[in-house]
Amino acid sequence: MLGFFDKLKTGLEKTRHTFTERIEQLITGHGKIDEELLDDLEAILLSADVGVKTTGKLMQNIKAAIKKNEIQTADQLKPFLQDQINSILTGGETDGGKDYPAPFIIMVVGVNGVGKTTTIGKLGHYYRQQGRKVLLAAADTFRAAAIDQLEIWAGRTGAELIKHSEGSDPAAVAFDAVQAAKARKADVLIVDTAGRLHTKSNLMDELKKIRRVIAREIPDAPQETLLVLDATTGQNAVNQARTFGDVVQVSGVVLTKLDGTAKGGVVIAVKEELGVPVRWIGIGEGMDDLRPFDAAEFAGALFADK
Repeated sequence: MLGFFDKLKTGLEKTRHTFTERIEQLITGHGKIDEELLDDLEAILLSADVGVKTTGKLMQNIKAAIKKNEIQTADQLKPFLQDQINSILTGGETDGGKDYPAPFIIMVVGVNGVGKTTTIGKLGHYYRQQGRKVLLAAADTFRAAAIDQLEIWAGRTGAELIKHSEGSDPAAVAFDAVQAAKARKADVLIVDTAGRLHTKSNLMDELKKIRRVIAREIPDAPQETLLVLDATTGQNAVNQARTFGDVVQVSGVVLTKLDGTAKGGVVIAVKEELGVPVRWIGIGEGMDDLRPFDAAEFAGALFADK
């Protein structure tokens, strides 16, 4: 059975093909570093959806290191890039809420289709595996299937579900869920939210209202607001993060479907361009394929040999 690092390495295969392997091909046979090589390297970074701003920063750092003679030959570029990417991504990894008094409340936001409900189910599974009591709140009342899906996940993971009927007030669901979490002495409460309403401003107002209701019942809650992004959408994921971040104070990102994309560089773009840490990554369909993000592990898997 594959360990998580090997799964991550396999999951990043498409990104490695458009990124690390192309860098390898580029530097092979090059002794010295010239302008043409640097231009080609820049193009590779952009094609992996590292983002314009982050690519600019990485290229600037490479040129500065060349001037200081820290990098003298082409084959030193790869380890230097790995260190740089590790450095960008380090900081903000999740401790799973261990430092917070129960109930640790996680509000989960994101557009429809990114794997939000599945992510909540897998988060619930992760905490249940740690022996913690988990409640799920079905506050996406706009989409009937969302309540049903969450009910299925609650059954699979052994979490308890708080739900109202379709079309009911999402903030009322959140309120009841917080009361239930306190009364039942739950360790973790995970609140699902709508990914789409009639208008974008309508959706954002709803999210703010849910957040206010939770904070009124437990000051400083929700302690975590996770934005779920689909890694296959590349730079579009960064734009989504900007939109949600303006409204709900996103504390961290969950990147799903990393195993299905060549755009894994978006992990770097999200952290560098938005200053929002990647907290969790999804690299498969299995219950255990959502894991806390580890910067050194990710950089190591991205630059690992085949």
